[in-house]
Amino acid sequence: MKKQVLIAGGGIAGLAAGIGAARAGWEVRLFERAAVFSEVGAGVQLGPNVVRRLQSWGLQGALQAVAAFPPRLVVRCALSGAQLGTLALGATAVQRYGAAYASIHRADLHGLLLQALQQQPDVHLNLEQTIEGYSASDEAVTVRTHCKKVIEGDALLGADGVRSRVRAQLLGDGPPRVTGHLAYRVVVPQAALPQALRTSEVTTWLGPRLHVVQYPVRRGELQNLVVIIEGPAPDDLDTWDHSANAADLESALAGTCTALQDVVRGVPAAGGGWRLWPLADRPPLRAPAQMAQGLVALCGDAAHPMRPYLAQGAGMAIEDAAELESALSMHDLEVPLRLRRYALNRWQRAARVQARSLRNGRIFHATGMMRWGRDLSMRLLGERLLDQPWLYR
Repeated sequence: MKKQVLIAGGGIAGLAAGIGAARAGWEVRLFERAAVFSEVGAGVQLGPNVVRRLQSWGLQGALQAVAAFPPRLVVRCALSGAQLGTLALGATAVQRYGAAYASIHRADLHGLLLQALQQQPDVHLNLEQTIEGYSASDEAVTVRTHCKKVIEGDALLGADGVRSRVRAQLLGDGPPRVTGHLAYRVVVPQAALPQALRTSEVTTWLGPRLHVVQYPVRRGELQNLVVIIEGPAPDDLDTWDHSANAADLESALAGTCTALQDVVRGVPAAGGGWRLWPLADRPPLRAPAQMAQGLVALCGDAAHPMRPYLAQGAGMAIEDAAELESALSMHDLEVPLRLRRYALNRWQRAARVQARSLRNGRIFHATGMMRWGRDLSMRLLGERLLDQPWLYR
């Protein structure tokens, strides 16, 4: 008889975890609080380390159909517009790491994973069902939903995001920390932009206490723009109005170069509306017990929420799922040992990515002499600084 895994959360982490568990031969019961499966947000970058996992699940064709594959990364100074460094992607990434570097709309990635999960046997997707809590014994875990349903399974995976209820009960470590960084995001049709503002590359603009990233998604038909600035956020993030004011953003970018300001000012004319998110994270993982205890494990942002300065948030969730597939396939081990194996094999890498993301944020937003040294190093070393063999391999 198949073992049954219960999954809290129907976002990218939950769907990926479901694919991993189903491929390991488990029955999957996934619980999503929304009335429909959908994904808000904007673009996602997928390094070769992530694309390889999708390829191993037979999703290369599906990815190829919806993603863009930028030929290079360009880093520019947000104040002067000068080019600081470049990194070849495209065929170079395939040659170095055995897989491409992709950029994809978050909704397209979500849809790709949802379709792949639905094609697996013994998968039950439950909408408008929020897992509010659980109880666990040595043999089984029982969850309670907001509508008073009680479901028993052999394991529980918390993939319910940065404010995970599963994590809150498992670890009791309080809410995530407010970073003081705000992300303005928008996606616009490239055809609606002047030719000079369209792009097939990933461009990162680095400025004092801010940076901007732009890249193509959806086969290059859309352009994703993210502006991250340092600024105060309200105390109650859950009730904050996320509609962003374009005038506030233009004010925050005063002093940056004309080329960058043209990019931002081109958004309203192209029919785009900025959305604003305050960023939250947690410190890097300190032990495997922060990812799995007994019959309960965490994955994605529920386990290791991170700042977006290494573009690996979604990627780490997909890596988690691949490791879950391997661990849950160890049918000669008891379930707690399988989940502990998963955590032992994941926590240090995830912690390293969290820590490097923090470090990158300080470098991206540097001021004074640190900014001067960053720019000089980038000009001298360029690709050696931008490439990430430890990550992409």
